[in-house]
Amino acid sequence: MIRDVLHSFTFKGKTSSVLISQSIPDLERLSAGYALSQSLVVCDTNTKKIAASIPGINHARLCVIRSGEDAKNWQSVEQILRAAAEAGIGRDGLFIGIGGGVVTDLTAFAAAIYMRGIAVRLVSTTVLGMVDASVGGKTGFDFLGIKNLVGAFHPADEIFMPLSVLETLPASEWKSGFAEILKTGILADPAIIDILQQYPINFDDPDFLSYTSKQEWLSDIIHRCVAAKGKIVESDPEETGTERTLLNLGHTYGHALEAVAGLGTVSHGEAVAWGIGRACALGELLGITPKERTMQIVNLLEKLGYCTTSRYPLSFWDPEKIIQAMYSDKKKQQGKLRFIIPAAEGAVIKTIDKSDIDLVLKTLG
Repeated sequence: MIRDVLHSFTFKGKTSSVLISQSIPDLERLSAGYALSQSLVVCDTNTKKIAASIPGINHARLCVIRSGEDAKNWQSVEQILRAAAEAGIGRDGLFIGIGGGVVTDLTAFAAAIYMRGIAVRLVSTTVLGMVDASVGGKTGFDFLGIKNLVGAFHPADEIFMPLSVLETLPASEWKSGFAEILKTGILADPAIIDILQQYPINFDDPDFLSYTSKQEWLSDIIHRCVAAKGKIVESDPEETGTERTLLNLGHTYGHALEAVAGLGTVSHGEAVAWGIGRACALGELLGITPKERTMQIVNLLEKLGYCTTSRYPLSFWDPEKIIQAMYSDKKKQQGKLRFIIPAAEGAVIKTIDKSDIDLVLKTLG
């Protein structure tokens, strides 16, 4: 039987608690300490059924936004803000976001700017959301075709991770989430790598999808990912140092791929997984990543079914456009590209200026 696991982190003096359990708490627990009349529940068209299953939800004020990456925009934020204003929610109110990374990012961002900031709680319903997106306080939306260009830091008071909801996820969502699991294992917890190597993982097997949410090893992985990210974010809550920057492993390549393909065409997780492989290739060229380390990571990427070729299988491929997208990404610094490169243990930050851009091009085929 999977036991409930509670984590608690402090970000700039604010406590954020994470509860990993089997089932979703009722609305009374989700809104504890706040009047129902001052609570707004936000979900999308995919998680509306999950929200509807929560005991007491019929007493809540509900805002349903569109699902998908193309809904991660200002229009969705405006919809949430309008719903809150029409409901008469004040500065002592609460937003409750129920969904994957799109919903939790949008809900928390709306909470960050509504009346200069109100409380937010999250119910994460995807693997990617549980192991990464919902933890740490980053919020925002896509703008001008650039991933998460607009955002703010606004940690949730509480984050609920009910593993039972994962049974409803399609294979694509599981695959997207496991990329962030692998990333965390590379960066911060080798035991995660051991677990991924030990257990058979097949996202195309319906039986795998139906029973895995009940497995102790998945609960252990999620617990480890939450603990690792929480520790990193505690030490560098607003990415002013270097610790939190490491969480961008695979993201310089991945975000560029998402932008060039068109946001939502390639899932975030699959883009990051491809980006991790490209970071290893760049690391070898730079003499940072040992071949044995690259082989370990690439073997796991292939086991999990991710693309490991230098050219991602799009209907077109233009390495120069990937480079251009990298220069539009918010992770660049002083006009230089920043990459997180796997080392023999963990990873390091490497800045690439235009004189060395040919090395990046070599990793793109």
